[in-house]
Amino acid sequence: MPDQIMHIFPHINFTDLTMFQFGKHICDPFYSRGPYVHNHYLFHYVKSGKGHLYSENAEGRIIRHSAGPGQGFMIWPKQVVSYAADGDNPWSYYWVEFDGFKARDLVAESGLTFDQPIYSSENRDIQNKMVDAMRHLADNGEASPFELIGYCYLFLDAFVASSKYRKKTAQSSLQNFYVQEILLFIENHYHEEIGVEDIAAVCNLDRSHVGKIFKSLMGINLRDFLIRYRIRKACELMKEPSKSISEISVMVGYPNLFSFSRTFKAIVGQSPRQWRSENKWR
Repeated sequence: MPDQIMHIFPHINFTDLTMFQFGKHICDPFYSRGPYVHNHYLFHYVKSGKGHLYSENAEGRIIRHSAGPGQGFMIWPKQVVSYAADGDNPWSYYWVEFDGFKARDLVAESGLTFDQPIYSSENRDIQNKMVDAMRHLADNGEASPFELIGYCYLFLDAFVASSKYRKKTAQSSLQNFYVQEILLFIENHYHEEIGVEDIAAVCNLDRSHVGKIFKSLMGINLRDFLIRYRIRKACELMKEPSKSISEISVMVGYPNLFSFSRTFKAIVGQSPRQWRSENKWR
């Protein structure tokens, strides 16, 4: 039996929720991945063994977390992470990479955050339903897209329902509305000189309150999210050779090139020029 199975989801017409890849892996001792940045949500459920996740927290620091049998770990889009299986008792896990319009809300409802990415459950029956759905996906990768997406929904429903840290949906419905408004505002105005005060004004809330709402659902400080959003957009733009770094700086809301370069290096670990040189063909 192969120690790793990976499937690529063949259909792109599911927008609320969809998968990209999924599978299972029996890790070799000291197997590791990263550091890297993923484009979508990625959840691992540990069947056996143990290991460590090294992930970026809400303040941008890399924190070590442990995960063993019956636990799991979530990786967010654009989050810097690495993970490694134990040398004596390495992981065996299922994994699903997913995204879509509803993905962010579901992950937020599970209660997992940048600061608490480790999944645990207090409801064994519902957790078993989640594991059964992940097992079915891993073992039936050639099934029809509709069957696969159905099991993706079953997996995510059980994942949220079984999470030890699950949040009450009624309590967070208004907060979800505010966060959606914030994200839309950032998407439309990140290239302008906006700050947390401008975002709070859109929601008719004071700065501290809007910051608490955003962090409670997104797991990251609002100011840090805005900075990382701009830097991510800058990385996308720098793959276009026709645009200079000074032009890109202005296009993502940094009229001061020095400020942009300093912020870019603090987030990415390289200057804009160095990053562009190493990533221009990707």
